[in-house]
Amino acid sequence: MGILNVTPDSFSDGGRYCTEANLRARIQELLTDGADIIDVGGESTRPGAEPVPPEEELARVLPAVRAIREQSGLPVSIDTTKAEVARQALLAGANIVNDISALEEDPAMLAVLRESGAEVVLMHRQGEPRTMQLAPHYEDVVAEIAGYLVRRIECLEAAGIDRARMILDPGLGFGKTSAHNLAILRNLPAFTRLGCRLLIGHSRKSFLGEITGQREAQQRDLATALVSAFCAAQNVAILRVHNVAATREALMVQAALQGHINR
Repeated sequence: MGILNVTPDSFSDGGRYCTEANLRARIQELLTDGADIIDVGGESTRPGAEPVPPEEELARVLPAVRAIREQSGLPVSIDTTKAEVARQALLAGANIVNDISALEEDPAMLAVLRESGAEVVLMHRQGEPRTMQLAPHYEDVVAEIAGYLVRRIECLEAAGIDRARMILDPGLGFGKTSAHNLAILRNLPAFTRLGCRLLIGHSRKSFLGEITGQREAQQRDLATALVSAFCAAQNVAILRVHNVAATREALMVQAALQGHINR
């Protein structure tokens, strides 16, 4: 899953793709590099980020979704917690709703999913972007996140959403310390066994910088690729990344080492 942020303030690439020329160039880059899905976001979810009005978010994401549709038939994910943004993006050609609140922030999102038949990413977070990194605490981070995701699955199934349409995301960096993030990665089977596809969004995140000493987000692609290969070896279905080319190369090497590719 290649990331396309059309925000002025995202932690890694804020403001880079807000002109039409840069937007189309980024879409082509993602396609050329081999993305299987493009995830479009119009509201930064970095720690400390302020919410964006739905009208402003729509003005950012709809041109991006339409531009992808003009260039490709690739699945498109809309990264939003707002039902109206999701509804209009789906009408414009998106296929997946990536909701970092797991549909808790906007109750109308359930109706959008029922009407559209779209797939949905359910992510765990502790707190909200403005406050989530202020001393996050868990008694058992893996068990608590897995339990939360099970409850969200059950809630959606009770509302008529089939489990096959759900994708789970334990939410690295969303109300977690570096130790919490590493515990999640060390215990991926606790999430893959829940009966849904698993998505991991680790790309360029600060915990990788704490490990490697790389302070600039753009310098964390090697660490990101290594985590991607680690996750793929443990049946993670979707890897949400900025640098698709580096991740694809890492996955090719990982597949060769496992005997899936012979050269």
